[in-house]
Amino acid sequence: MTNSMNGIVKEKPAAGASFRTDLPIPEVKKNDVLIEVKATAICGTDLHIMSWGDYAASRVPIPMVFGHEFAGNIVKVGEDVREYRVGDRVAGETHIPCNECIQCKTNNRHICENLKIIGVHVPGSFCNYISIPKDCVYKISDNITYKMGAMLEPMGVAVHGVSVAQVKGKDVLIYGCGPIGLMAVGAAKTWGAKKVLAADIVDRKLEAAKQMRADAAINSMSEDIRAIVLKETDGAGPDIVIDYTGSGGAVSSGLSLLKKGGTFVMVGLPNKPMTMDFSENVIYKEAAIIGVTGRRMYETWRECEEILSSGTFSLDPVVGGVYPLADFEKAFESLHNGCPGKMILIP
Repeated sequence: MTNSMNGIVKEKPAAGASFRTDLPIPEVKKNDVLIEVKATAICGTDLHIMSWGDYAASRVPIPMVFGHEFAGNIVKVGEDVREYRVGDRVAGETHIPCNECIQCKTNNRHICENLKIIGVHVPGSFCNYISIPKDCVYKISDNITYKMGAMLEPMGVAVHGVSVAQVKGKDVLIYGCGPIGLMAVGAAKTWGAKKVLAADIVDRKLEAAKQMRADAAINSMSEDIRAIVLKETDGAGPDIVIDYTGSGGAVSSGLSLLKKGGTFVMVGLPNKPMTMDFSENVIYKEAAIIGVTGRRMYETWRECEEILSSGTFSLDPVVGGVYPLADFEKAFESLHNGCPGKMILIP
């Protein structure tokens, strides 16, 4: 191991980032492990950090390496770490729990009261080596490639949303066919949903949804989504609607289409307050609304591995491109140009 490493650094409060070749390799504290990053994926959060909007400005200390979806090999363990050893193949959980608050003590560490996020509050994975607490380490099996491992974190968001909805035997409408929405389509099909309908406004993403086995892929901008959804659900509406967009229009549309007594799961993050007709679309329907964030530690990760080993689910349609870490600007540009799927960086 050399004394320095490569990495992508957010150095100033303006759009863009720098590729550095002189970064120090992180120190390993007694409860941490040092991971050699083999693959790391770009998240929507990273887009916010690159463009330096309000979200990033209010959370991210600079200069800092960002990125948080990754997999690799453990190359060093802290003196108090007993659960892992050098050579373990692992992926990283984004959420750093405090292990002291009421949420952590009641097995809800993913909504820790004092939560910190890798790549947002502390240095991230767009680099050769990352040091993380042992609580954030998840061993991956040998049949999971590093590229797949880097996608387990966002897959967990998708699967968590599908898991709480209990989709087996039900009609499901999913808004948003970005990488997480696409993985949700595949997870819902794998878990036995009666019918999965996918909605987006980008045709290329809808084509990817079909590859993930969506029963219908609807362009909500150019097609009559109400007519199509009601036809596909025999006029009753879907039993479950899951939103991965955070769009007020999508949430309003989904609630209006939801079957009476149905369940609406909110995963996408709105960027502004929303106005809804709660009387007609929630109260009179006796609809259940569930908010979902991140992944359960580590129940959701195990669910992801079960889905991947099912033989009915593939991550291939979700991969948009693979780039060397030094070509990160090309990967970000592909996302800005509307390319569907995850962009993966190889250090």
